Amino acid sequence: MLIIIKVIKINKSTILIAPLDWGLGHATRCIPIIRTLKNAGYDIIVAVNEKQKILLSKELSNVKFLELAGYNINYAKNPFLFALKIFIQVPKIIASIKKENRWLSKIIEKENIDLVISDNRFGLYTNKVPCVFITHQLTIKTPFTWLQNILQKINYKYINRFTQCWIPDVAGENNIAGILSHPNIYPKVVAHYIGVLSRFNKPVIIEKKYDICVLLSGPEPQRTLLENSLLNQLKKIENNSILFVRGLPQTKDVVQAGTIQIENHLQQNELQTAICNSEIIIARSGYTTVMELLSLQKKSILIATPGQTEQEYLASHLHQQKKCLSYKQRNIDIVCAINTAKTFNFDLSNTLEFEAEKILALTVNLMK
Repeated sequence: MLIIIKVIKINKSTILIAPLDWGLGHATRCIPIIRTLKNAGYDIIVAVNEKQKILLSKELSNVKFLELAGYNINYAKNPFLFALKIFIQVPKIIASIKKENRWLSKIIEKENIDLVISDNRFGLYTNKVPCVFITHQLTIKTPFTWLQNILQKINYKYINRFTQCWIPDVAGENNIAGILSHPNIYPKVVAHYIGVLSRFNKPVIIEKKYDICVLLSGPEPQRTLLENSLLNQLKKIENNSILFVRGLPQTKDVVQAGTIQIENHLQQNELQTAICNSEIIIARSGYTTVMELLSLQKKSILIATPGQTEQEYLASHLHQQKKCLSYKQRNIDIVCAINTAKTFNFDLSNTLEFEAEKILALTVNLMK
């Protein structure tokens, strides 16, 4: 990705960037921010766990990695127990938040940090330097309004400890995340819509290579359950070229399923080429995936992770806008879904691109 920087920075500064470890989407969407700030001359330190480091080290150069333990959330196999499973782990989450806050106090002095950018890590705030909190979930969807209101208050309690809140979406009616990123009540801190966070630029020339491209991601065990279901169905399809990306950058296992081309992981350039050269994309409705597919104006079939109300809402919201087709994972007939997608009237007219200059301007102003 070519980024032209118009701002000349005089003083050398160090920025700490730390993505949440719930899946790899938070790490992935930090890549364009890291590259923008690195190209502007800032020293970048990225705080991650081992899985995130494996992914990011393949995409980034000349950045320093620090080990920072994640929240290590365990997910239920039964989607109906998803919320309960998370609730049981709340004490562990709170302990992790306190631990990472103590870690930050030490690392700021040791590494001479001038700015902290936290992607959904609630403990990375301090009054020593400006701190940014990145989130698209200002509304946390639940089946119950009363619970949703309680969670929003807790969410804002932490967000308000930061200097600013950056929201990866666009303002106004043509937004992506609906009520998730455009709540009725905002946090007290200064909030900025920063546009989409996408690693990709839409190419001028596209050559079709694949009829179907599957992009798996997200937490276990649901990632594996969906993989097995899709492979069993897709290998029965004839006269279609299919690329299946498992979303496992740390895995070297070889999986075979008929004539389907299977890759454990693709780096950015390979992945962008594969997506652009595919007619239909099948993927989770994780927000990072959604932003990247919409930035490339691709037709997609989105399957929410069972029990994840955010993904379920997002898939439904985008389906209503004709930005995608959405299906539930349980008993999905992927052949029928593909046939529907081939004739569906998608509305992908909006041009969404990563706004590097906005990120840089906000960063410069924070450190004045």
